[in-house]
Parts: sequence; C-alpha cells; structure tokens
Amino acid sequence: MAGRRAVPAQRGGGPITAIAARRRLRRLFGVPDTPAGTQRLVRPVAVLAGVAVLVLGGGWVFVPVGLAVAVGLDRLLRRIEPPGARRQRLREAADLPLAADLLAAALRAGAPVDGAGVAVAEAVAGPLGVRLGRVARALRLGAEPADAWQPLAEVPAGERIGAAAIRSAASGAALAGALARVADDLRAGRSAAAEAQARRAGVLIVLPLGLCFLPAFILAGLVPVIVAVLGDVL
Repeated sequence: MAGRRAVPAQRGGGPITAIAARRRLRRLFGVPDTPAGTQRLVRPVAVLAGVAVLVLGGGWVFVPVGLAVAVGLDRLLRRIEPPGARRQRLREAADLPLAADLLAAALRAGAPVDGAGVAVAEAVAGPLGVRLGRVARALRLGAEPADAWQPLAEVPAGERIGAAAIRSAASGAALAGALARVADDLRAGRSAAAEAQARRAGVLIVLPLGLCFLPAFILAGLVPVIVAVLGDVL
C-alpha cells in the first residue's frame, strides 16, 4: 500500500539474518546452539586454575605459568568424554544395526525414505531415534541428502548409513539392500569386538592372579625349604 513505507531489503538481510536462520534450523532439527553439560564448565575451571597459580605464586613472574596451566587444563578437560556422552554414544552404537534393519524393512514395504525415517525413529526412540527424526524432517523439507543425513555422522559407524543413502539418492540404486548389508557388517564387527575384549580380559586376569600366586608360592613353598636348609647348615 502507498501509505506504508517499504522496509529496505538490506535491513533484513546480511549476516544477522543468516545467523538467525541457522539458529532456527538448529532448533527445528534439535541441534543445540551451545555445548551442554559439563563442557560449559571447562573454560571457567581452567581460568580459575590459572588464576590460582598466579595468586599462589605471588608475582608477575608466574603469569606465563598460569597461562600455560589454564591452556593445558582446558585442552585436557575437553578431551575427557563426559559420562552422559559416553552412555549416549554406546546406546546409539548398540541401536544402529536394529535401526538399519528397520529402515530396510520399511523401504521394502514401499515407504518413502522420510516416512521410513519417522517410523524407525519412533520405534527405536532414545538418542538415535532423535537423530533419525532430524534426518526425516530434513528430507521432508527438501534438504540435500549429504546435509540431511549429517546427524548420523556423529554416531560410530553411522556415516555408513548416510553414505549408502547418499549413493542411493545419486544413482537411484536400491537403499534397502545396502542398509541390510550395513546392519550385518555392524553386527559382525560387534561380535568380533566382543570376542577381542573377552580375550583381552583373559590376558589381563593373569596379572593379578600371578601377583597373588607368586607371593603365596614363595611363602608356602620356598621359605620353609630355605629355613630348613639354613637350620641344618647353621
């Protein structure tokens, strides 16, 4: 209308609008804007440690030492995986073969990829179900396959499902068969890893048994013999 002033196009554009759009997409797909949990406390703890070194040192000579302690502690703490993140990672890895099988079954039944993702997300639930829900919503919104399947890239071996889906979208090949093969490979790899852990546990058990057996053998077997020999000699 003539009575209304048109807002300049540049006022709504620019980097502020782009950042706001990315934040809306993150909220839509369920991606947090900031790190959650204990990761938020890493930098304050590192800074406090550096300040404590500076205060206890009692001089400006300790400023480089405090900075080194703060930087080193920050990097060290960020490498430590929080218990909640570890539990989530293990659960996602455990649910991934079942999710691949369910996706393959849904696709064989004639469901579209996004519909199959929604159904499997509800069936699997948990953190992996949340990621599959993000994938399904992104596909329904028309996102590129490489972008839509990105949430699964953070799951151990989840990039294989995303790669199979991307290849299927590019070449038109059947995705159900590829997902079934991925599920079989994941189960075989899990069985091999469990067998390797069992063998490693058997090797590690030998050390405490040896530490307990050797002192007992020395005290019960060698010490009486040595005492008897020394008694006869002396």
